[in-house]
Amino acid sequence: MRLLLMSDTHLPKRAKELPAALMAEVPRADVVLHAGDWVDTATLDLLESRSRRLVAVYGNNDGPALRARLPEVAHADLGGLRFGVVHETGAAQGREARCAARFPGLDVLVFGHSHIPWDTTAPGGPRLLNPGSPTDRRRQPHCTYMTATAADGTLADVELHRLPRR
Repeated sequence: MRLLLMSDTHLPKRAKELPAALMAEVPRADVVLHAGDWVDTATLDLLESRSRRLVAVYGNNDGPALRARLPEVAHADLGGLRFGVVHETGAAQGREARCAARFPGLDVLVFGHSHIPWDTTAPGGPRLLNPGSPTDRRRQPHCTYMTATAADGTLADVELHRLPRR
């Protein structure tokens, strides 16, 4: 099962549209996971229409229209793994312990908010993945997203993709 992970798209404030390289990945993915901060409903509509399956949450910058359509936390069983998706996980310091306590039983937690790519595993808890942002690099050298595969209870081929500067 091919997965596409993204977060913090912030359209149309940070970009007018999602990058072409990212959109080319959407039809290739069995599941698209979006960890919030969409800002506009048009992006949600676009990804719902082009994704085979979308697992998504709202973020702190998402207003009532998005919050009415998306949960704060989403769960999905994908490739024999228990995934969770959430926007915010708090400060980097202590993140692994906090997430292990807050999300017991998960194998993988996809999160956003910081725009900083992240890939760690909490002791006794889930693998934590933040794909960064495909539209707003903030203090990072590149805008980013992630791909991975999930099969037979194993997460593999986790890759951070750097997008060219606009």
